[in-house]
Amino acid sequence: MTKAYIMNPSAIGWIKKHLPYFLTYLSSHPMDEETMYHRLRANGFIYGTCVKTLCDEESEQLKWTEEEKTKVNLFDALTFTYYECIENAKPLDCIASIIDFYHKLNKKQEHITTGKNTEDSNYRILEKIIQERIQTNEPILKKNFSHLITNALLFLDVLSFDHYLITGEDPLPYAICLEESLTQTVWFALTKKEKKDPYNELLIKLFESSIRYNTTIKSDIRSITDLQVHTINQPLEQLYTLDLCALSIWDDEQADAQELQFMKDITDVLKIPQIRSQESLEAVEQFIALHREDISYLNYSNPVKHFYNQTSRTVSTLVLRNKKRLIKEISQSKELVILLGNSTVRDLSEKEKKVVRNQLLDICKTIPSLAIFLLPGGTILLPLLMKYIPQLLPSAFNENQIN
Repeated sequence: MTKAYIMNPSAIGWIKKHLPYFLTYLSSHPMDEETMYHRLRANGFIYGTCVKTLCDEESEQLKWTEEEKTKVNLFDALTFTYYECIENAKPLDCIASIIDFYHKLNKKQEHITTGKNTEDSNYRILEKIIQERIQTNEPILKKNFSHLITNALLFLDVLSFDHYLITGEDPLPYAICLEESLTQTVWFALTKKEKKDPYNELLIKLFESSIRYNTTIKSDIRSITDLQVHTINQPLEQLYTLDLCALSIWDDEQADAQELQFMKDITDVLKIPQIRSQESLEAVEQFIALHREDISYLNYSNPVKHFYNQTSRTVSTLVLRNKKRLIKEISQSKELVILLGNSTVRDLSEKEKKVVRNQLLDICKTIPSLAIFLLPGGTILLPLLMKYIPQLLPSAFNENQIN
């Protein structure tokens, strides 16, 4: 093992200090792409929850946070990819190439600049970029409900960088296409559970609000043959797809018959050996079993249930605090009153649900405390809002609407 060193991934200059150390590690621990991928998976990077890094997995001197480990793993994976693809690679060229890649990937986003690019300024620019890519475990409302599982999609950066180095093409179209294929497949995997409880439904909605490049997920897919996976044809792309699917169906730490059939079917569609799906399921099961105590969200019996309950309490508090104003605003909308009353005795149609959603959002605009429903991804909370509204209204409200 390479001798441990002291470096703070949250301090300015960490990449400059870490890069030579990592390159020394690579020279004494050669590995191919698949080995690197399996190491990242075992470290939790592929699952969006890093417990180790590539070259310091046994060091007891380094007490990095999960976010810091994620930053280091992302940088190491990108650096490994550069040195794997480019002959006679040099450190400064590697840094410049990663920066150029991210600039092309985020055309609408302005990155930090320091005038004339120097060696030190490039290191700081890349540190800033990597920090922006990492999503921390901040309070759910502070994060605006967006990118909740984005860290599990960070390896998409690595695949896109590899494509960029090999082809020299603009990486954005590739990233968009691959993310669409990946997220559509994972979304479909999430829907395969035989018995869905409210938490499974919420997890699907959370995933839908966590994508970077594609604004919507096609919800009209009915079978696995409808998935656009023909673009997923490289070994690491296929392995990554399987691992994300395995992680998705293992959210409750079990896989039912329908989910296992899905894993079998997706390997057939990807035209890879069936043993791969079993390996992916065993890998995620082993990771959770080994690191449950190290991972904050795994300490809850059901992380999605915990999120749901926490959010439900928050929404409940907001609704109760704004009870009088909310009732007044609702009572002024005749159509909304009728639909809310009808919803207590029957399921609303999709058209009716859309009307309720839009009118409730209009009401939320008039009540500052309810602005959380207007944030990106905030619409996933509307079912919670509707859950509490009937409890606030007089009993005559529901009785009158039944007729």
